[in-house]
Amino acid sequence: MHGIHHITAIAADPQTNLDFYTELLGLRLVKRTVNFDDPGAYHFYFGDHVGTPGTILTFFPWPDARRGSRGTGQVVATTFAIPPAAMGYWRQRFDEWHVSFEMAATRFSEERLRFIDPDGLLLELVASELVNDGIQFDDQAPVPAEFALRGFHAPTLELLWANLTIQLLTELFGFQLLSQDGNRQRFSLDPNSPNKQVDIVEKSNSPFGHIAAGTVHHIAFRAATDEEQGTWHDKLADLGFGVTPIIDRQYFHSIYFREPGGILFEIATDQPGFAIDEPVERLGETLKLPPQYEEHRAEIERALPPVTLNRRHLRAMAPK
Repeated sequence: MHGIHHITAIAADPQTNLDFYTELLGLRLVKRTVNFDDPGAYHFYFGDHVGTPGTILTFFPWPDARRGSRGTGQVVATTFAIPPAAMGYWRQRFDEWHVSFEMAATRFSEERLRFIDPDGLLLELVASELVNDGIQFDDQAPVPAEFALRGFHAPTLELLWANLTIQLLTELFGFQLLSQDGNRQRFSLDPNSPNKQVDIVEKSNSPFGHIAAGTVHHIAFRAATDEEQGTWHDKLADLGFGVTPIIDRQYFHSIYFREPGGILFEIATDQPGFAIDEPVERLGETLKLPPQYEEHRAEIERALPPVTLNRRHLRAMAPK
């Protein structure tokens, strides 16, 4: 296993979602497409300049979607690494944009800033010395490269009982216990990389979360090649997991299964990447459709609410 590939969450208003992650957080919209299972809804992919695995946060924005709730059986906090010197910049930036935040208690000796997006998705920026050498920064981004997000840090998976999930992560995926603080355990594939770690929190008396707007739908891990993914598929099937067939998601290939605690896991390939249907310099500018929907483009475009990139005159985006 090569780390985290992407995290997918649910939003409500597409334009609000687009503005928050591109204009405030400085991520690039690397792909504007539709939900494979619901082509009347967008699927947005945000990441670094090219959509490097480990930087990609994606959303299914469903207008007027009801608000979900965080709880066990979910990824309850999506965490990004930032350089330690960038924390002051982000505090000032959130003040200027009227985004509420809190400086949470230091965790594993790391300073962290907590906030929510307009739909209530819990996000954290963690001051980390770990360096993701694969990041490609966008020169046109509103956030200077020296302060920009460095990919995922250690998202928090909350579970009613953690033992079987930990067994999956360690005995099958190859994670190792790195640190522990109370009921929180940090597992890592590589202690020197910020997008190869997860935190497991066991809360035996906590209610299950309800997945809707403002919650994470699934977390995807990386397989470098189709061959590796095929091996994972066979291993999971042999162990009795209800793993899906390999699905072509156009920009990567995917398999899905529920881990023992109920969180939807995906294993996605690094290739072919986001530049297969538009050049890198134009990523995210136009609507791209899976081939099976291309003949229905006109009606799909009529059904989708219009959205606009680069609305940098908007300066107030306080979460609801």
